Amino acid sequence: MTTPLIPLRHLFDNPERALARPSPDGRRLSWVAPRDGVLNVWVRDIDGGDAVPVTDDRDRGVRSYLWSRDATRILYLQDTGGDENTHLHAVDATGAGRARDLTPYPGVRAGLIGAPRATPRHVLVSMNLRDRALFDAYRLTLATGRLELVGRNPGNVIGWLADREGRVRAAWAQTPAGDHELLVRDDEAGEFRVVAEYANEDGGHPFAFTPDGTRLWVGSARGSDLLRLVELDPADGSEREIDADEEVDLSGPIISDRTGELLGAVYLRDRVVMHAFDERLARDWERVRALHPGDPRISGQDAEETMWVVSFDDDRDPGATFLYRRDTGESELLFRSRPWLDPATLAPMRPVTITSRDGLRLHSYLTLPLDAEPRDLPAVLVVHGGPWARDAWGYDPQAQLLANRGYAVLQVNYRGSTGFGKAFMHAAEREFAGRMHDDLIDAVEWLVGEGIADRSRVGIYGGSYGGYAALVGATFTPDVFAAVVSVVGPSSLVTLVRSFPPYWRPLLASTWFRYVGDPDDPEQLADLEARSPLNRVDDIVAPLLVIQGANDPRVTQAESDQIVAALRARGVEVEYMVKDDEGHGFVKPENRMDAYGAIERFLARHLGGRAAEG
Repeated sequence: MTTPLIPLRHLFDNPERALARPSPDGRRLSWVAPRDGVLNVWVRDIDGGDAVPVTDDRDRGVRSYLWSRDATRILYLQDTGGDENTHLHAVDATGAGRARDLTPYPGVRAGLIGAPRATPRHVLVSMNLRDRALFDAYRLTLATGRLELVGRNPGNVIGWLADREGRVRAAWAQTPAGDHELLVRDDEAGEFRVVAEYANEDGGHPFAFTPDGTRLWVGSARGSDLLRLVELDPADGSEREIDADEEVDLSGPIISDRTGELLGAVYLRDRVVMHAFDERLARDWERVRALHPGDPRISGQDAEETMWVVSFDDDRDPGATFLYRRDTGESELLFRSRPWLDPATLAPMRPVTITSRDGLRLHSYLTLPLDAEPRDLPAVLVVHGGPWARDAWGYDPQAQLLANRGYAVLQVNYRGSTGFGKAFMHAAEREFAGRMHDDLIDAVEWLVGEGIADRSRVGIYGGSYGGYAALVGATFTPDVFAAVVSVVGPSSLVTLVRSFPPYWRPLLASTWFRYVGDPDDPEQLADLEARSPLNRVDDIVAPLLVIQGANDPRVTQAESDQIVAALRARGVEVEYMVKDDEGHGFVKPENRMDAYGAIERFLARHLGGRAAEG
């Protein structure tokens, strides 16, 4: 029996419901759901009844939000057309009145540092209001929008941290060489002092202050390949190891919002692993794990921590969400985010490990069509963005679309992917279009060697860095791929770096300059040019589809324009889609479906998979 074609809308339209949160007082429940086709926040009583929409976004939708600490407001960040200049908005949680822009400054990007429990009438925000390249810390009064500068960025701070009293007392800074410093002060009137220094590869990111405010919990890889959870003493910079995993880096700690105590630590192997330090957490974690076969995530809780909202990531049942009452152990299924998807028609995602030509273990994920013998299939190598990110097990609508259309889908955590230790990550230094690409070719060879893929029908597809990797595949190894799809992919490493927004400039020493190169250095400029697909367009023989958001501040439209223009000047046909109301990735459902419809038809034409009619 042939698995029916899953409509694009079922995969890429808005979810029916998602992102449930209990209010801090435990009296109400919120979630996002479509309102006239656009995602907005809805609220109802915790015990049931009718829900009312409390936000009224008519454009890009509300994609993340939180409750104010006093349970009176919903807060959310929103940009314009994908420009990433997010503003903080607030709306009454009863649905009365209109949303207010609390940071109404054109061209300014606001971020949320935190909503401290001790100061419910305020939140802490970061903004590049004073200098577009630097983010200062402000205390914002929710009722009036009044701002108080509480952390002035001297030019090197890349992150701020408050203690449990709501005082900005720590900062994470970058040195000119791209290493990191941890800064602490005794109170907001004091001066920051450097309390610890970390080499670039050793981390040093602070998560929280201890309950008494005297020490910090930090992610550190000092003296270790893997990132561990440590307690740092600001008096002398010494570390005491709290927890570590044997296989992967620390993802983050679990800290009680009510008491500030450290309860556990989370790690992402092929599946989520949690190390519990607290008996109650361990008990409740095991109870919620029994609710669903996916990986649980505590996505919300009330202020007293008596109830959790738990959502599950599952390869074939996305977004199953439960309300779990910790005092009784009772649970209630709130919703499945996409109830129209039948898990029986979705393909399982299987972890596989591929060995690179120089001996690295590449943790990867294979998704195969349900109704085809896994022999000599058309295949698509899907390359994640970042590159400082990783693929993980769970629901992936792209993988499901491709597997449903008959392709073997392989996703590879190539060197430079995060979570697998500092040696693995730093093996990617100056390896764009080099060993990073070799890892992808080795993955193709594995797929063909296993008999799964037909060598003549392998495509490559990715977004952001993945789009660059696709263009590298088309230019550096033109005989490997029979179809290439680049979504918001850089074509020139030189013009890419020179086009980054001003607020990226303080970050470049530890990221792009360290790993890729500085175009202002003549020797490095030559290397960047050599690794840029734009300079090898004459080698492209595979059909190419390019997709771009016009407002993308990370990979500007010029990156796609210039390679499309170069190909067309040669008389080479290239498909090109630009969406004027999108940025770095498509948010609007109709644009997502246009893009994936184009990808579906393009791959079917050149690799021989299935495609829906029309």
